[in-house]
Order: sequence, then C-alpha cells, then structure tokens
Amino acid sequence: MSDPTRFDLDDRQRAMLAEMGVRVWWPQRLADEQTQAQAQPLAPVLAASSDVALPASAPTGLAPAASPVSRPAAPAPKSAVAPMAVTEVLVGKPLAEGVGQMDWATLQSAVATCQACDLCANRQQAVFGVGDVQADWLVVGDPQVEAEGQHGEPFVGQAKQLLDNMLKAVGLSREAKGEGGVYITSSLKCRLPGGRNPSAQELATCEPYLARQVALVQPKVMVVMGRFSIQSVLQSNEPLGKLRGQIHRYQGVPVVATYHPDALLRNLPDKAKAWADLVLALKTAKG
Repeated sequence: MSDPTRFDLDDRQRAMLAEMGVRVWWPQRLADEQTQAQAQPLAPVLAASSDVALPASAPTGLAPAASPVSRPAAPAPKSAVAPMAVTEVLVGKPLAEGVGQMDWATLQSAVATCQACDLCANRQQAVFGVGDVQADWLVVGDPQVEAEGQHGEPFVGQAKQLLDNMLKAVGLSREAKGEGGVYITSSLKCRLPGGRNPSAQELATCEPYLARQVALVQPKVMVVMGRFSIQSVLQSNEPLGKLRGQIHRYQGVPVVATYHPDALLRNLPDKAKAWADLVLALKTAKG
C-alpha cells in the first residue's frame, strides 16, 4: 500500500519547485515535520525568484484600525516583537445587524460601508477577499500598510507574488475554481495608515466579518499568515514558534499558523519552515 502521509507532486509542480531551488521532501509523520524542517539543510523554500526581489526595506509593523471619532487616532509605535496592547477605542456606528446570516453580496456591502472604527476615515476600498468562494483552502493574512486599501485585495506587490508561488507549489491558484481553488482574505478589512500595528479592539471589530466569510466558504483547512491574523483567529499571543506544527480550530475548521510572506521576504531561511506548514495544511485538506 502507498504511504497515506505522502502526497505526490505532479511534473509541473516539481519543475516549479526545482526552479525555485527547493528540494522536495515529505515527512513520514506529522509529528516529524517541524523537526525535519529544522534539522535538514533544505534549500530556502519558494526561494525568491528574479521577479520577487528582496526589498531594501520592509514595514516592521502593521497598522491597526482605530474607531471613528472626531479626530484621527495617533499612530502607535512600531514593534515587531512586543505583545499587542489592548487600546481603548471609541466605537462609532455598530456593525450591521445579522452579520452571521448575511449572504456574500450583503456581507461585502456591509464591509464596504462599515463605520465601526476609525479605519473607515481612510478607507479607499475595503479589503474584502478574492478567489473561489467554495474553495477547500482559506488563507487569512495580516493587513499590509497602504497598498492593500488602494487595490482592494489582500496581499499585494512582492508579498502577493510570493504567496502565489507558495500556493502553486501545492497545486493551488487564486484564479482556479474547485479542487485547485483558494479563497484569500485579511484579518482587517480596511487599510492601516501610518505603519502602525492593529489594536486588539480593531481586530475584534472585524472578526465577525471574517467569521462569516469562513462560514460561507466552509473550507477544509485555513492557513493563517502573520502575527495579527493569528491573534485574531486563535485568540492567542503565543509566539509563532509555539503555534506552528500543530492543528488548531476556528469554528470547527482546522487551522495551520505560519509566516506572512512579508516576513519571509525579510528572513529567507524561514521559507523552509513555511514549506513544512504548507505540507501540514495540504495533508489536513486531503483528510
């Protein structure tokens, strides 16, 4: 019998990984994945190709949304490691009633017109989501600073290119439907001005929207990328190193925590760990 923990890549996926300088490996057991990822001298997973250059500088924090008030909230200091402090936010209008029963069109309209926190004051376009709304995979990312709100979609620029390469390596595409599809969204639905980190209140304000998206998609697995999205979904301030390599749950859906593409662009060796996380998510989705 074939090994049930093994998932064979097709020729296209193997060629893609070879071009990225990735040596394909499959752990024998789930419990060995993190150990093997750290112990073996893997080539950087999904290594940056010529079209995904390492930026000279990258934002160290993600700005939170403050609630709508008469004056803009002062930006919080950037911090890559300090735990997120809960800030007092004066809430404006409450969320629309019945978020938990909305269909896609009603939910998207509610997000686009939301005024529950100060982020609405700087909103150009809501960052709602893209991809197959019936996909087996749902990816949640940290909010980026300015660009996402200009394009109205999660993950843009080099982070988008790297994420697309990561998804292709496991046979997924944001343009695909059915088995190869994926739905991609953000933990916050408005852009974050000023390069600050999101507050706990801002994450909590947007969480019902995310919860409804998950309920509508009904994915087989969620991949949560980045510190703030992990805090929003898992309600945990534990370091990523303690949350990786295991299956969590959100609304009964299996959740795999991993690095945001922006973080991988700043620290290339972590791509090997991200590959192990994708392997875990892939095996989870396959049942």
